[in-house]
Amino acid sequence: MQWQSWNDFFAMGGRGFYVWGSFGVSFVLIVAELWWLRLARLASLRRLRQLQQLESDSE
Repeated sequence: MQWQSWNDFFAMGGRGFYVWGSFGVSFVLIVAELWWLRLARLASLRRLRQLQQLESDSE
């Protein structure tokens, strides 16, 4: 495809809403996944610290 202007590029031949909408949804889902992974990592590290503390207290 060749575009004559930036407006043509963003319009994507009349399908711009679907093209850019899918990019937007994908971006939001990737950011949400990274955020969720970070929270899960922090929870795992917190749990490991608790287990280490319990182990050292029992000795």
